[in-house]
Amino acid sequence: MMDKDSQQPFDVLVIGAGPAGMAAAVRAAERGGRVGIVDDNPNCGGQIWRGAEDDHGQEATAWSSRLRNADITKLFGMRVFHQPETGVLLAEGTDDVCELRYTNLVLATGARERFLPFPGWTLPNVMGAGGLQAMVKSGLPVRGKRVVVAGTGPLLLAVAAYLRKQGAEIPIICEQASWSSLARFGVGLLGRPGKITQGLQLKKELAEIPFAANSWPIGAHGGQVLESVTISRGGKTEVIACDFLACGFHLVPNVELQSLLGCQISGGFVQVDEFQQTSVQRVFCAGEPTGIGGVELALVEGQIAGLAAVGEKNAAQKLFGERRESHRFARMLDRAFRLRPELRSLPSAETIVCRCEDVPYSRLQEHRSWRAAKLHSRCGMGPCQGRVCGPATQFLFQWNPDSVRPPVFPARVGSLGRVVSGL
Repeated sequence: MMDKDSQQPFDVLVIGAGPAGMAAAVRAAERGGRVGIVDDNPNCGGQIWRGAEDDHGQEATAWSSRLRNADITKLFGMRVFHQPETGVLLAEGTDDVCELRYTNLVLATGARERFLPFPGWTLPNVMGAGGLQAMVKSGLPVRGKRVVVAGTGPLLLAVAAYLRKQGAEIPIICEQASWSSLARFGVGLLGRPGKITQGLQLKKELAEIPFAANSWPIGAHGGQVLESVTISRGGKTEVIACDFLACGFHLVPNVELQSLLGCQISGGFVQVDEFQQTSVQRVFCAGEPTGIGGVELALVEGQIAGLAAVGEKNAAQKLFGERRESHRFARMLDRAFRLRPELRSLPSAETIVCRCEDVPYSRLQEHRSWRAAKLHSRCGMGPCQGRVCGPATQFLFQWNPDSVRPPVFPARVGSLGRVVSGL
């Protein structure tokens, strides 16, 4: 348990220490609030700023420094899994359970990668693009390894550039969006010199690496581990030998905790007002759960939420214009990299969709809803609780997920026992 002083309610408790959470915590603390920040990672930064600060530029370094220097209770290596009552959350650490009391709550829970099933996608070394990048940052060697990068969005280029710096060979980058969509996106960047600079830098880092639009993986092959991947490239198939396949088909917001707390969710995203407050009084949300928009949008939303949570609405309003501009860019991203319907035909009848429960595509085709599929096939009832197969089936069948029940994340039996016994 936390020490006695920590049992006093936080003025602002922030869940998630990625860019949005860092910004919310810093701005609230700098305005005098008693602030706590919780994250299941051992350090701040989230998935996007994971690893050495120098790898992410001056902005990441600046926010990390402000977080370190601010009077903020940092609770890293802890995961919130339950709300026993309003104003109280329970978080599980390595050895114990903490009771976190708060007056205002900022949820900056980020997002995860969407995986689309295709034959062979469960082979070892077929990974999420961001997941592979995170593993390399944690020490996975890729020097001399052939890595095919496939999926959609600017993240692919950033991942490919990073992997190349670590010595990986990138035989091709496959982007499912069309050349016409990419061209319109490029034109839209003309009024954003910062984005153009980033793009030119990536182009330089990825020089001589083939880039193919209208392309995506349709099969992964190998015995005990990945050996090659078949891609559809402009309507023709091509087999490429590789050691890793890094796939990224957009991000999926982490809204399980928001659902548990009763926040209104529409279209998969948390609904917020102009001050980032959800439909639940004194509960705010910022970053990817309110709409996938990248680091800039996450930072400005986090600042607005943190300031509003400590009553500094005038200061928060000064950031509304910056947020509007970031929203425009987010809409551009959505239009340019929207998943094409052909990807719904990737799975074969035998392709596993739910990896936890070994549920193939053919068994899911029998059903008309997520709930029916769960009841009859156990799809989504394994350890990941639908975090992987849920978004996949949402795209494949247009199913909507059911309500979330505690615990939000898998928890130790001992932790659940503490809940029953009232800690």
